[in-house]
Amino acid sequence: MQQFLQFNSPYVRNNISLAWPLALNALLMQSMLMIDTLLVSPLGEVPLAAMGIATTIIAFILGIQMALANGSQLVMSRAVGSNSQQAIAKSFWAGMTINMAVAVLFWILLVMFEQPLVAMITDNAQLQLEVLSYLVYAKHVVVVNAVTQVCIALFNSLGKTKVAFKGYLLELPINALLSYGFIYGVSLAGLQIIPELGVVGAAVGSLAAIVVRFIFLVWYARSLERELLQLAVSAADALENTRKHFIEIFPVAVNVTMLAIGISVYQLLYSQLSINAYVAITLVLPWLRAGSQFVTSWAHSSAISISQAIGSRKLSEIETNVNVSIRLAVVISILTMLLYWLLSIWISDVYPEMTEETYQALAIIAPLYILLPLIRGYNTVHGHILRAMGKTTAVFKINFTGQWVVSIPLCALLILYFDASIFWAFAIQPFEEIIKALPFRQLARKTVAEFSEQDAQKLSY
Repeated sequence: MQQFLQFNSPYVRNNISLAWPLALNALLMQSMLMIDTLLVSPLGEVPLAAMGIATTIIAFILGIQMALANGSQLVMSRAVGSNSQQAIAKSFWAGMTINMAVAVLFWILLVMFEQPLVAMITDNAQLQLEVLSYLVYAKHVVVVNAVTQVCIALFNSLGKTKVAFKGYLLELPINALLSYGFIYGVSLAGLQIIPELGVVGAAVGSLAAIVVRFIFLVWYARSLERELLQLAVSAADALENTRKHFIEIFPVAVNVTMLAIGISVYQLLYSQLSINAYVAITLVLPWLRAGSQFVTSWAHSSAISISQAIGSRKLSEIETNVNVSIRLAVVISILTMLLYWLLSIWISDVYPEMTEETYQALAIIAPLYILLPLIRGYNTVHGHILRAMGKTTAVFKINFTGQWVVSIPLCALLILYFDASIFWAFAIQPFEEIIKALPFRQLARKTVAEFSEQDAQKLSY
């Protein structure tokens, strides 16, 4: 048992200290969207739908930015492990350059094409007007977020994951208070202090709140050693370093984007089921996203620690640490399964107004969503560890094949041609994870067994 868990090892204690703020960060991010939804919902269906469409567009861009920052985080973690301040500075500014370039590109695209994009999504004139009004402010979040995400990646790679947590903890109440104030207006002694902007107020509040987080993170970054972020290389060297940095992290961004689009395709396919089946899956999905944060945060912390070990050339314990990470990911996944089992028992109390047919659909898929965290958690930790060891392209190929070559076409065939039940339609998701598990495990074993000083050297630039 001690060999299996090794809870007292420094590696595990370090990962836990990194992981819990990461998990809370993710939960706080989801909470902000839920708070905005609750605040806007009294305005009616059109404002709520407008915020939903606008935030979907912005969230897609933010997801790409976070993926790029996560890739940069691995490069920075190796630099931290090497104990080279110049390597840290090079990786930080390369990551910042790439993320800012992507942010400016998407900002320009939104300015130029937001109107035809919204028109493609909805033909309701009032709804289009509300969405475009929301985007007037929301699109600026993309630029500010680019800086905050790279700063967070820097702090995480330095082992200071609590800094990002404090930033989100600061942002959350400010977002809630300002959004409420700008949505409904604030008057004092008959004077209108804050104007009533309706759904646009949610965008203003979110933008103001992320600016506060930006100020906090930049202020904290300035408190680091000056040499840590001082770039002392020629423009040509900086450009070459940025090119290498981009080549490594680009597959990470493509991978995350591909998986996100895949989830949307699954949702579109599920919408072809009966209304009760679709509602049942819709009710479960937020819980699946929230529950996945625990094992994802553990996988992130494992990738940071392994990247640091590669940077410091401490390769002798990598195999042991990789095995410990996988085993503890399984333990976390089993605990998540237990939480989902409790959810399946109490779900009628959580959603008391559903029809009997919806409850039946929830009961049918319960064994599937209870099983899902075990396989998905196993694959998640493998994917993060492999990316930390430079196998970003190989991870992308496994995910692309499992999702787009096999699972999504099979799901479409079952629903659209065979008119399959909700059980078989939803079973494709655990099936996708099962067919990816063996390639991930084989690649991890091969990579760990063959990883050498030369491989570590190639990853250090």
